[in-house]
Amino acid sequence: MEKNTFFSKILFYLLLILIAIVMIFPFYWMFITSLQPLQAVYKYPPEFFPKKPTLDNYKEIFTKFNFMRYTLNSLFVATLAALGQLFTCSITGFAFARMHFKGKELLFGLILATIMVPVEVVIIPEFLLMKWFGWINTYLPLIVPSFLIGTTGIFLMRSFYENIPMELEEAAVIDGATPFQVYWRIFVPLSRTPLSALFIISFLINWNDLLRPLIYINSVEKFTLPLALINFQGEYSAQWNYLLAGAVVSVIPILVVYLLMQKQFIEGITSTGLKG
Repeated sequence: MEKNTFFSKILFYLLLILIAIVMIFPFYWMFITSLQPLQAVYKYPPEFFPKKPTLDNYKEIFTKFNFMRYTLNSLFVATLAALGQLFTCSITGFAFARMHFKGKELLFGLILATIMVPVEVVIIPEFLLMKWFGWINTYLPLIVPSFLIGTTGIFLMRSFYENIPMELEEAAVIDGATPFQVYWRIFVPLSRTPLSALFIISFLINWNDLLRPLIYINSVEKFTLPLALINFQGEYSAQWNYLLAGAVVSVIPILVVYLLMQKQFIEGITSTGLKG
């Protein structure tokens, strides 16, 4: 029996190793290709371990193609959009979790139903609205919608706030606290973990967003990283060495944010009962 258990564990770990290799290989291939000149990309058979790696592609994208500016643009947009969503989703989640008003469940159901509506369905009326505001070729259309649209964040924060003991809220109300003071002074300090998870999710979505920058941004100096990357791909060919070097650069901030906040992210997801 113990022998069967031992071999079962070996097979299980071998399966995990195989899955890890399959998942990691595309990132490894992206990285090693970014260290080679363009002609080496089309070499057959391909080299899995380049003999003469070089950083010339990275030097080119930062000096010739101004990738530092695009990186800062993406950081600005993704950070502000994520921070704004922390406030709107947390206060909305608090209202749905702890306040009582007519039609609350119906309204919450309608908000959840918006998950099934693709962005492409509403992008035309959204564009007309942004044009009417005079926000074309600014970062406002990339940031403001995230302030107002955060269905996943609202659901996450509502689930967390429903599990906070009622005694804390009752004690604050007895002391004369208003609903906003209860939210700001009690619930927000207690919700750092789910807020961290929400920040990572929102940051990732806005960092990788291509549709809205493609529609609203016209000036090259205002490009975000996803928008800058598509310039390396033409109708009939692509500059794969620059494209993959830029892709590596675009992945690094996401990894840094996740590594710094991975503990809070995992705890935030598990504390609210969300499953991937």
